[in-house]
Amino acid sequence: MREDEMPSLAEQREQFATLLTRPLPPDVRSSATTLGGRPALELRVETPGTAGQDVLLYFHGGGFVVGAARVPAHLTVALLRHLDGRALSLDYRLAPEHPFPAAPDDCLAAYRELLDSGADPRRLVIAGDSAGAALAVVTMTRAREAGLPLPAAAVLFSPVTDLTLSGASLQSKDGIDPIFTRAELEWYFAQYVPDGDRSAPGASPLFADLTGLPPLLIQVGSSEVLLDDAVRLAGRAGADEVAVTLEVAPGRPHVFQLTESAEAAAALDRAGRFLASWLPDGEAPARSPQAGSDTDKDGR
Repeated sequence: MREDEMPSLAEQREQFATLLTRPLPPDVRSSATTLGGRPALELRVETPGTAGQDVLLYFHGGGFVVGAARVPAHLTVALLRHLDGRALSLDYRLAPEHPFPAAPDDCLAAYRELLDSGADPRRLVIAGDSAGAALAVVTMTRAREAGLPLPAAAVLFSPVTDLTLSGASLQSKDGIDPIFTRAELEWYFAQYVPDGDRSAPGASPLFADLTGLPPLLIQVGSSEVLLDDAVRLAGRAGADEVAVTLEVAPGRPHVFQLTESAEAAAALDRAGRFLASWLPDGEAPARSPQAGSDTDKDGR
């Protein structure tokens, strides 16, 4: 699609939210808050008698241009069910109105405020999808460089890690990926980093030093043009002595966890258990969703 054929930015944002936002289960309480000077959504699973010390910080996807904290809230909730506490999903600033480094600045400010407000880094975990997964990695590397304590673990769904578009899967999966083409990704990345070096580690975490990062779980679909972004990030993490687990789901698209499918539910369950396993108490029992909630559906 040529740029002059693309919907307006406002239309893209509305379409993205309409397509992907799902109702929250009845046992989840959501409230608006602020974090690092930006709006955020706080989520809690209403279970009596819990200590509530765990914190999940979530960064949404959308190519740095579209998306909002509320859109992937059902993903956030699925992870939160394995924890004992709350989740915070950040509305970081979007390009092109706010190009790089506005988004990573907002994410680091949010992380810093959580620590300053008393969140125990041993009970703090991070997750994100697509562009938000990239921001999760950048937040951790910048926190390390600032001398801040790092979270206990992180989950990355289909991370965007190379804004230079050098991955071989951009060609090998062209025509197979049901969501993206190279040209569409180029447009998104040009909005985010219109000038400067897109290979800079703060923009493309594939080229960052990942030494010292906490354990990572990376999940990606085999049908993605961005498959190599995830595979190469896992390799980079391993080379930098980071404990990393890579899961490639055969035939699945970009951030397939957003779909209502058995594969998505199973992947989210594994991701939640992964985060819980790195907390001081080890694996926490998952809290069952309410009957009829969107986390217990099969099929697409």
